[in-house]
Amino acid sequence: MAQFNVYENTNRTSRKQYPLLVDVQHSVLSTLATRIVIPLSKKDSLHGAAMDVLMPEVMLDDQPYVLMTPQISAIPDRLLSTPIGTLEHCRSHVLAALDFAISGI
Repeated sequence: MAQFNVYENTNRTSRKQYPLLVDVQHSVLSTLATRIVIPLSKKDSLHGAAMDVLMPEVMLDDQPYVLMTPQISAIPDRLLSTPIGTLEHCRSHVLAALDFAISGI
């Protein structure tokens, strides 16, 4: 599993609102049985303005999504199957969102 890989959300309860999950955990922690993920929401499904730094817009396969950083969580790694893409190209935005969530700057 690589950092910034994107996976389909297999949870029936949350996948409508959060269809995709971004793995943000560094590979140095690959022996853990869990992965830290941030959900992605389709941009057109959100109502109201997102905080640009905390919840940046990211593009995946020419589709706009919003990184739902406040919804960060850990899930068992067995729930992540084959990656469908990567947000490596958005690395700076993802890290800035995480930094803002933790440090406020």
